[in-house]
Amino acid sequence: MPATGGRHRLSRRTKIATAALGLALAAGALVIATTVGDPGAANAAGVVSGGQITCPDVASKLPAIPASAQAEVQRNLDLLNTQIAEANNRLVSTVGQGGPNFVQNAILGPLKDKRVSTIDRIAIAIGRQGQKPQGLDSLAACSQGGQANTGAGAVSTAPAQNGGTAGNTGNTGNTGNAAGQIACPDVASQLPAIPASAQAEVQRNLDLLNTQIAEANNRLVSTVGQGGPNFVQNAILGPLEDKRVATINRIATAIGRTAEKPQGLDALAPCSR
Repeated sequence: MPATGGRHRLSRRTKIATAALGLALAAGALVIATTVGDPGAANAAGVVSGGQITCPDVASKLPAIPASAQAEVQRNLDLLNTQIAEANNRLVSTVGQGGPNFVQNAILGPLKDKRVSTIDRIAIAIGRQGQKPQGLDSLAACSQGGQANTGAGAVSTAPAQNGGTAGNTGNTGNTGNAAGQIACPDVASQLPAIPASAQAEVQRNLDLLNTQIAEANNRLVSTVGQGGPNFVQNAILGPLEDKRVATINRIATAIGRTAEKPQGLDALAPCSR
């Protein structure tokens, strides 16, 4: 591709990342930051290139978030990311299936329903201590390909590689085994009974495992052809394992406060391509 095309893509990514870095909400509000040129950060806003699911950016439409609502709002923003990642995995794994309305009926429709519920929870959390934002439901609908309807532009990435079967990540911290994607052990299925007092914290960290995998997959796509033979291991799989170790340890600690702490879960941290 001509050099001018590469500069153009970088410029667009930089503009998006710069805008996100500037999103610091006043009065102790939630700060949402991204890294320049990081496709995972771009996906956090639901902004992805043609052939993938594109969704409006919810975070940029929120008012100042009361301090007491910040944690709940952030959890639901992370869940929106996970929902988009799951929809994209299903889009890849079902190529060629169904009729002309398959994507709308089997992927986009259910995704919209999930987003409506998640966005409503965000609005309710803000409304408990401040003015409840109105009209956020209009951001629930997503589309396949093109640019997200956010006015923020879109980040171009290499198309996801087809083949294999992409699993449904659900809330398990596991991802699909499609060729060219990151595959990680399923943490949720290896957990003992979770005490009621630990369920919320455990679920938050299981959702975070999903987000980490989605970010790693985005980086895998955006860096095709870069580095040497050990690039994926050193730049993607290694850092992902470190994040998973910390997250899995938080899960074990949460359970161990009121029950027997599960042992050996660190063995589930390494992932593969």
